[in-house]
Amino acid sequence: MSEIRKLLQGELINGSELWSVKHAIYYNRHELTQNNTLMFVSKNDTINWQEIDQKGPSLVISDKPSEELKHALKNTTVLRVKSIIQSYWKFMDYYRNLFQIPVVALTGTCGKTTTKEMIKHIASKEWNVQASVSSKNEPRQSLPYLTGINQNTKAAIFELGLGNIGNIKHQCMIYQPTIGIITNIGVHHLDGCINLDGYIKAKAEIVEGIRKDGTLIINGDDENIKKISLNKFKGKVITFGVHEKSDYQATNIKFAKGGMKFVLKVENDNYNLFVPGYGEHQVYNALAAIAAVKEMGLSIDIAISHLKTFKSMARHLEFSTGIGECTIVDDTWTNNPTSVEAALKVLDTIGKKKKVILILGDIKRLGNFEEKYHREIGTMVAKRNIDTLITIGKRAENIANQALKEGTKADVHMFKDVTGVLEVLKNKLDSETIVLIKGPMSSKSMIEFANQLKNK
Repeated sequence: MSEIRKLLQGELINGSELWSVKHAIYYNRHELTQNNTLMFVSKNDTINWQEIDQKGPSLVISDKPSEELKHALKNTTVLRVKSIIQSYWKFMDYYRNLFQIPVVALTGTCGKTTTKEMIKHIASKEWNVQASVSSKNEPRQSLPYLTGINQNTKAAIFELGLGNIGNIKHQCMIYQPTIGIITNIGVHHLDGCINLDGYIKAKAEIVEGIRKDGTLIINGDDENIKKISLNKFKGKVITFGVHEKSDYQATNIKFAKGGMKFVLKVENDNYNLFVPGYGEHQVYNALAAIAAVKEMGLSIDIAISHLKTFKSMARHLEFSTGIGECTIVDDTWTNNPTSVEAALKVLDTIGKKKKVILILGDIKRLGNFEEKYHREIGTMVAKRNIDTLITIGKRAENIANQALKEGTKADVHMFKDVTGVLEVLKNKLDSETIVLIKGPMSSKSMIEFANQLKNK
């Protein structure tokens, strides 16, 4: 406590300094659940002093006027500071610099959650690791994620969320990553970034966010990543890829039972590798993960060994047997043009000699480019041998209309929601049929419908 007061040059309004902080939150942004919690309280926040005191010892740091902060509290220490924003950033920088460990930060249109989970899975077998949870990657999560690092932590892995320009810069200022990863850059969040160029610039914020002498790991095959200038980056750059020569190169890629087999080439060494989960995109995820783990200080052999036991994430091209013994591919985790294309490429192999049914929902956050990118997906569909195409939602109608315009042979149906879809499907579902259902994670009805299809 005394160390924090000196750091922030705070005025002690109430309480004792003779205790230690174990948790940190921003009041009214994060839930107060534990004792020994530090909380930043802004001028405009309404404070529930009784709740804070009951969960004490607690530390309130605020720039409210002194008279508003004076209360007769048994378990609450109150520090008044000149600026809550400056105190917040000073504390974050102080806390981050208590730990000299590898800190990985990831961004990308697709694959970042899976890649993060792969790195976490590998590293956790050897070390105590702090990591962001699932795809909960909003900037507001950064404070509790950072302060989750403690003296036992050997490495940290954080996924960076992007909704608007500046989000990644903000998170990098907090995490100060030693290793940054860009998995790929497709199309998403154009409503917050104006257009594709703005989106690329927003992703590129990670380059400046990496610590001096840090490492940047990028997809060497990605055309949009190539548009990012690395002239000012003074650290180490590592590439991974399939098609162009890269530092971590995958060759001889094959679909195998439950996943992908390939040969990894690093300098003059070749490694035989298996990664659970189907698709070339899963190979890219594995390449990025192995490169990161190597930079963190573990060997490639250890990474390959642990990667074999990685479990593919739920609703990420998740295969199961459904109604009529058909094959259901549940890809309702996220929805954007890049992930739709990746899913269709998997079906090109897995769906051979089967009747293919596509159920595609709206893609959100494309701003003024909604119709353009939905129609491009319609073009992708029209080029394929699809038995049935079902779209759900107003935006997704553009997929169906474009596929019809380009002469698809599929039986096409358009729905506003999932109501009535099962009636169309029930006579089509058998052991020779594969169904891909893909929609936004915000669509609970599509997630529930996918589960309904899996219920035999």
